[in-house]
Amino acid sequence: MSALMGVSPLLLLVAAGLAIMLVDAFSDERSELALVAAVSLFVVAALAGAMLVGEVPQAPEVVTRYLAVDRLGLFFDVVICVGAGLSALLAGGYLREHGFERGEFYVLIIFTAFGAMVLARAVDLLSIFLGLETMSLGAYALVAYRRTSARAVEGAVKYFLLGSFAAAILLFGSALLYGATGHTDLAGIQQVVAAGDADATLTVLALVMLIVGLAFKVGAVPFHMWVPDSYEGAATPVTTFMSVSVKAAAIAVLVRVLVGAFGDPASMSLYTGWTPVIVLLAIATMLYGNLAALAQTSVKRMLAYSSIAHAGYILVGLAAAHEVGSFAVSSVLYYIAAYTVSNVLAFGSLILMGSKGKEAVSYDDLAGAGRRHPMAAFPFVIGVLSLLGMPPTAGFFGKYYVFSAAVQAGGPMIWVAVIGVLASAVGAYYYLKVIVYLFMREPEEDQPIAVPMQSLYVTVALVLAGYYVVKMGITPSRYLDWAVSAASSLIG
Repeated sequence: MSALMGVSPLLLLVAAGLAIMLVDAFSDERSELALVAAVSLFVVAALAGAMLVGEVPQAPEVVTRYLAVDRLGLFFDVVICVGAGLSALLAGGYLREHGFERGEFYVLIIFTAFGAMVLARAVDLLSIFLGLETMSLGAYALVAYRRTSARAVEGAVKYFLLGSFAAAILLFGSALLYGATGHTDLAGIQQVVAAGDADATLTVLALVMLIVGLAFKVGAVPFHMWVPDSYEGAATPVTTFMSVSVKAAAIAVLVRVLVGAFGDPASMSLYTGWTPVIVLLAIATMLYGNLAALAQTSVKRMLAYSSIAHAGYILVGLAAAHEVGSFAVSSVLYYIAAYTVSNVLAFGSLILMGSKGKEAVSYDDLAGAGRRHPMAAFPFVIGVLSLLGMPPTAGFFGKYYVFSAAVQAGGPMIWVAVIGVLASAVGAYYYLKVIVYLFMREPEEDQPIAVPMQSLYVTVALVLAGYYVVKMGITPSRYLDWAVSAASSLIG
């Protein structure tokens, strides 16, 4: 049994998902499934966190050949499960308020989170594809969960079709990489590439295809087309889950592939390496995400484009890894953790502002709510300020560490950091616009006054997310140390 401790978070999560599935199938009592799902996910996060700060257990070779048992995997276990657990709590209030709570929602959340954890731990091209498809199938179903909504169905169809193309490209790239190196495991690929024994043309073509497939899941420009419609059409707890846990898993495997398999200095000589490609993706993603968010009248759609922009900031840290190494990767990890709690706080506050079957999605829906219900608006203010990068919040140190890694990398990366700072300044307009509408605008005569939802689940989720947004901003060193420890397990 001790041999399986390394993958016990995965096994425990599967057991929880099967238990909830059985309860939903054979019992009419479904009112507390949100709590059961959230507690299960938080317990898995606590177990992974205990192993992250303690001693990493051993695992049999049959497991480690396909799934890493290291601090990097455990770090992402924590982030993915915390994001999924908070999303489940938000769903417990949202779905009931809007009249379509069903037990399968929480089963889908848990098994999609399981796929995300597999993807984040994957160290073989086969397990990467299996984890990606397990996560993606659940995500497609979650987007279409509100099946009576035309926007939800449209978003799900776009996500499914584009996701299928991206998966096919990823799979074709994996086949080419196997043909070029003779290996499917990332360690074996790294050794062959570093030794110069891989076919250069096939390897570069395969790497481009892998980057395209994974950039789609991250939501990087120009592979972002599905993001605004899918995020807007999905139920808001689903949007929250996708923007944090699904994105975190995609970043994790991107780090493992680029830094783990192709991060050796010898492999960087292959057609100048992957760094310039990631730099271009980062610049395009930051600029487009922020500029597109400026034009939005829907807060939910604005947060969707904001999610694209944040993917660009994360890619800045990844691009700096070829020069800065462990610090750049740790800055990416810290940013993902900070972004997770900040985004949950923003989307959760948007859920709180809607009630009695009416979802708050536009700026006009928020007009005057801050003055009438200041305690309900306060979490929204903290969330958008953290996403903006205002001290002392988690988002401030997330951007600080990522841009610091770019500056330390030197050369053109300094200009990338400058572009990132300027893009963040553009983001200040649409983030502060939320606060302006909450406290400085009155609703139109025909516009109903926002009445915050009364839900203990949503309140608990906001309190937890708000606590960590502030705590990570006031005492960032502990969380950065965990990120550094996780990054060191990959780079050394």
